[in-house]
Amino acid sequence: MFLIGFLQFLIPNCIMFQYIVGVNQLADVEIDKINKPYLPLASGKYSLRNAVIVVASSLLMGFGSAWVLGSRPMFWCLVISTMLMTAYSVNLPLLRWKRSTILATFSLASSMTIGQHIAPFLHMKTVLKKALDYPRSLVFTVVVVSLFYTVISLAKDIPDIEGDKAAGHKTLAIHLGPRRVFWFCISLLQMTYGIAIIMGALSPILWSKIFTVVTHFIMSIILWYRANSVDLSNNDSLQSFYMAIFVFLSVENFLVLFVR
Repeated sequence: MFLIGFLQFLIPNCIMFQYIVGVNQLADVEIDKINKPYLPLASGKYSLRNAVIVVASSLLMGFGSAWVLGSRPMFWCLVISTMLMTAYSVNLPLLRWKRSTILATFSLASSMTIGQHIAPFLHMKTVLKKALDYPRSLVFTVVVVSLFYTVISLAKDIPDIEGDKAAGHKTLAIHLGPRRVFWFCISLLQMTYGIAIIMGALSPILWSKIFTVVTHFIMSIILWYRANSVDLSNNDSLQSFYMAIFVFLSVENFLVLFVR
């Protein structure tokens, strides 16, 4: 049942991921020609017509497969996270939230936390027919990963300043400069590890307490050394570090499995 439930979650979410990425690229073609000219639409390798077909098909297939599979928690979490990411990307009145640092951070962090953590938790509870509760590990995960996603939403703008300026976006990186935002992101990640260490130290289970505290302390040291190797005047170096944040996030997604 666990494997079936996992596949039921994976299929509609992978399909919907294509929609989220696609609609963002459709809305950002001109910006991507400056910031990311290698992307399919920006480079001209993929036609606008084909992109629209793929994006629309992914939206319908994602919602359709989630509905057919019958997991209502997963379906509604998918609806919420998709609406947030659509509001983030599309250029319509009251939308295009990426133009605002606060709204962009809220939509990205909320969508990712709901879609990648809360949704699978509620879905698996439904599939396995277990009583709904909110364990300490879930609270830990939501707090820690939501901070990671907040950092990701801020850090992604650092290498993209030129394109965002041309599009009239008012990102934090444009307001404060890449150096200040970079070190703010590092401080926020270090704070995240600090919170994880404190929450881990409060665990009633000794092995979990020791494991959580030690591993997060080690990760904070690795992060510090990695951050100090970044050349803040080089966009490739900044982009490389931005991608490294996802490595730290992946490690964190593994570490939270041991939180009790």
